[in-house]
Amino acid sequence: MAAKTKSGKMPKFTPAPEALVTLFGKVIADVPGAEPRKMFGYPCAFVNGQMLCGLFQDRLMLRLSDADRAKFLKLPGAKPFAPMPGRVMREYVEVPPDILNSEAELKKWLKRGLAYAQTLPPKAKKVKSKK
Repeated sequence: MAAKTKSGKMPKFTPAPEALVTLFGKVIADVPGAEPRKMFGYPCAFVNGQMLCGLFQDRLMLRLSDADRAKFLKLPGAKPFAPMPGRVMREYVEVPPDILNSEAELKKWLKRGLAYAQTLPPKAKKVKSKK
């Protein structure tokens, strides 16, 4: 469930642009072991049950190791990923437009993110309860 704003109301999320959804699907298809899923209605990719990356509105977020995140955040336009102001997701960065416009550069960073995600302990799949 999405976090509520200070006013107590659920924020309104806008759909991801079709071009970004298409790009995401294309680059994720080349990531070994990536499992596509949706989170809050947006495409995401998981590895061993751990989230690797995903879309949120018109942004792509990527999980990176501490060292890679420090390097990434020095790139122009790169910043920590925050779905809402003041709600930074600790290991995630927002991919800037320059990298989104370069499939080769995006794949390079996805490969680094994948290497990190593969070091994390696998998460067991949740069993859906029958109601």
